[in-house]
Amino acid sequence: MYTTAVIDEIRRQVRQWRANGETVAFVPTMGNLHAGHITLIKEATQRADHVVASIFVNPMQFGKNEDLDAYPRTLAEDQAALTAAGCELLFTPTPDIIYPKGLDAQTYVEVPGISDELCGASRPGHFRGVATIVLKLFNIVQPDVALFGRKDYQQLLVIRTMVEDLSLPLEIIGVETVREASGLAMSSRNGYLTADEKARAAALKAALDALAAQIAAGSTIAAAIAKANTSLMDAGFRPDYLEVRSATTLALPTDADKELVVLGAAYLGKARLIDNLVFSR
Repeated sequence: MYTTAVIDEIRRQVRQWRANGETVAFVPTMGNLHAGHITLIKEATQRADHVVASIFVNPMQFGKNEDLDAYPRTLAEDQAALTAAGCELLFTPTPDIIYPKGLDAQTYVEVPGISDELCGASRPGHFRGVATIVLKLFNIVQPDVALFGRKDYQQLLVIRTMVEDLSLPLEIIGVETVREASGLAMSSRNGYLTADEKARAAALKAALDALAAQIAAGSTIAAAIAKANTSLMDAGFRPDYLEVRSATTLALPTDADKELVVLGAAYLGKARLIDNLVFSR
């Protein structure tokens, strides 16, 4: 696998592949890779002739009091894992390369509505940062397909909306969440959990499962959410939000919506964990 921080080198290699009539899949990451990221890479190898990944801890999507400086950087281990999974080209830019004018003078992309709720409400400006960096990376790599994990369900819908609204010529593929044996969704931030917290962290997925089952059995959404919040607090979580929305639009569900998604975010110790579950009623 070839690693570079130079935009022109990425473009030159992709142009060569395209001149040969070959396709490109792209997996953007912030590094500190786990089995979920590697699943994206392996899926990408089945979707295109060549796979490009990026590792960039994007300062634009972190709030003032969030963990930008503490976010784990594990480049050597990440490079080994990407190579073994079939990635051929890795882009590792610095903030100066991505934002040469600085964040305050950077043109940005905003996806209205869908970006303002749930994680967007808890983390103001987060999805502006996500949309801006993803579009910039798409413009650099020019992939045919790009793959994202479904664990970040709202992020996936934000990116799909941006691609549709801006008529970008690529396909966005959502890949199922990879979980630990306990049911805990794999996340780079799981590393913040102590051993005791990690043992309790599976309560988030259990709460989502129970909530969906109660609604499917005829419970009201409000009653099911109240029970789920209680179970999370009993497990030591500090719930941020727990919501049931339309699975396609993230709007509040109407009686006509049969495909729903329950989305949850909660703090356990130093970690803010998110998860979701799509279900039918």
